[in-house]
Amino acid sequence: MRIVLFTGKGGVGKSTIAAGTAVLAARSGTRVLVLSTDTAHSLADAFGVQLHDGEPTYVEPNLYVQQVDAQQRFEQSWAEIQRYLLSVLDASGVDPITAEELTVVPGAEEVLALLEVRTQVLSQRWDAVIVDCAPTAETLRLLALPEALQWYMDRVFPIERRVVRTLRPVLTKATGVPMPTETVFDALDRLHKEMAQVRTMLSGPEASVRIVFTPETVVLAEARRTLTALSLFGYRVDGVVANRIFPDTGADPWRENWARAQHAVLEEAQESFGVLRLWRSTYLPTEPVGTQALADLAAQVYGAEAPLDAGMIQGELRFDSVAEGTLMALALPNITKSEVDLVRHGDELVITVGPYRRVLALPTAVSKAQITGARVHEGELQVRFGGTDV
Repeated sequence: MRIVLFTGKGGVGKSTIAAGTAVLAARSGTRVLVLSTDTAHSLADAFGVQLHDGEPTYVEPNLYVQQVDAQQRFEQSWAEIQRYLLSVLDASGVDPITAEELTVVPGAEEVLALLEVRTQVLSQRWDAVIVDCAPTAETLRLLALPEALQWYMDRVFPIERRVVRTLRPVLTKATGVPMPTETVFDALDRLHKEMAQVRTMLSGPEASVRIVFTPETVVLAEARRTLTALSLFGYRVDGVVANRIFPDTGADPWRENWARAQHAVLEEAQESFGVLRLWRSTYLPTEPVGTQALADLAAQVYGAEAPLDAGMIQGELRFDSVAEGTLMALALPNITKSEVDLVRHGDELVITVGPYRRVLALPTAVSKAQITGARVHEGELQVRFGGTDV
């Protein structure tokens, strides 16, 4: 099962590139589902079809498209928790309409769309699932969520559950607010396990991310930050797509200036993304809508390459045995040592890069070892462990 996620700054054409990749793969005989986690839901527009019922919709042989019905998935995954929250708000005197609004968690639609990716992968109906993600900021928050939830569920959730189970009658009587029942805790636990499975799927060897950008200085800067953040969280990036490049031939002065500026940005991009593939797509005279136009666009992007071939990968975490002990290496492209902050808390290593933070649970082999050195070298954060931390 191949899983490819497409992300990029809003407006760069990631939905179009994702759709084109899906069409090209399907026409090679691969059973493909292309699914949108972007609330803008541009896939139907790209394919020029009407999607329905939040279920996979047939487009052509081997190709199905899906836009998630967030309300339906919300009722399936959040109903038990929402009922409890409504009872708490009711006991606190909040009117029912306001309470209903307060129990809809911001970002829930994106989370539930991510759970739908899990459902479709487990269905085994497809050879490949292509995910049209939300713009980069939302995607990064979403992809960081399963690991953050894992930390809470491992460290805090069991304690809360034991306390509430023991003191539920006393707490309910003392506060006047109903305490969560075992079914609520079970629902949270089930949601956590499903999110953990999503994390395993999307960071596994069969999954990768592709970053789409347009050759503009500001957009390239965000694409570089996206690569760094995805690598920090352990997601594998297999390439970037430079979209909407002005052709050099027959240009008027206005287009010549744009083409010259884009050429400079593309040279910078080649250096920024190192070993990763840099696919290119020229600015088309008309908007690519419909399967044939999308297939033509993807053929221009990938040339003779298979559209789902992963090629070189960046973003893997590894632990290597060295003479001094153990070396942890994490790909963190486009940063310097001064931009990374490391804090050790017991058997956890907290890595902060700009606004992004990852709490990394250290494996048993190094959890008690001292950190003897750290550096950023050739696009990697390298941390050395040796001796015993007493």
